[in-house]
Amino acid sequence: MIHIGETIAFGPVPSRRLGKSLGINNIPPKHCTYSCIYCQLGRTNNLQVERKKFYEPQEMLNLVKNKVRGTGEEFIDYLTLVPDGEPTLDVNLGEEIDLLKPLGIKIGVITNASLMWNEAVRNELCKADWVSVKIDAVSLNIWRKIDRPHGSLDLSKILDGISSFSYTFDGDLVTETMLVHGVNSDANELEKVAGVISKLNSKKSYISVPIRPPAEKWVKPANGYEINLAYQIFKERGLSAEYLVGYEGNAFSSTGDLREDILSITAVHPIREEGVNELLNKTGESWDLIEELLDEKEIIEIEYKNKKFYLRNLQKDEINSR
Repeated sequence: MIHIGETIAFGPVPSRRLGKSLGINNIPPKHCTYSCIYCQLGRTNNLQVERKKFYEPQEMLNLVKNKVRGTGEEFIDYLTLVPDGEPTLDVNLGEEIDLLKPLGIKIGVITNASLMWNEAVRNELCKADWVSVKIDAVSLNIWRKIDRPHGSLDLSKILDGISSFSYTFDGDLVTETMLVHGVNSDANELEKVAGVISKLNSKKSYISVPIRPPAEKWVKPANGYEINLAYQIFKERGLSAEYLVGYEGNAFSSTGDLREDILSITAVHPIREEGVNELLNKTGESWDLIEELLDEKEIIEIEYKNKKFYLRNLQKDEINSR
């Protein structure tokens, strides 16, 4: 059992997915089943699949309680198990969720899903209210290149496990796909990924790009064209798709400032030309505003199937700020 530290609970932090989220670091760095090429924590130095005890559950609960009390009047939407490793490696995961439930705050878990072939893991995750699973690739060679899994893991069993979980889980299930330029960002792989996700009983499909220094220096985030391509392919499969690129903005509210509203909306999903015109007409603004945003490189124009789309220039906002 590893000695528990004060950094076990952190936040709360604003999250577009979960509102105000208080994070719980139930795995010491960097114990993981994957060594993803884009991981902001660097390469995995403890690549493993065997579940074990890391921290004493009651001690963890006490630290979380103290953190919750320390927030005072601030409302917390979720307690989120989002460690510096893979949370399901923690054999105490189910017990910890049970201990946290009496706090009366919803519980979320962000997992790479690599151990979902294990029925015990699926049963423990079913105790949570919200679970995010990672599906970066479904082609074996691409999965091995981007996620660099432990050698004993079987992709087909993982995908079967995710599917089984999606139909037994009573909470909200979401998927996340991290796009790396030239690795899993082409139409062929995106069609396959969307096909797998479309068969799940999931609520939302997030599309991400690396926004912090990755484990491998050669890794580059997907460009605007690839991000839009992923979004359109996901939507064509009937998925509720949304970008998840680190920009929080005002994506859930209207500011009364059309410029800010357009930047916020296009940071979450692209707007078709007709939609932009509708917004402009409603507010009495002219197309000059769009030209101005394009000139300032705040947004970019992308064509897909003979239709024009406008999306936030994520490279300017996030990627180049690394």
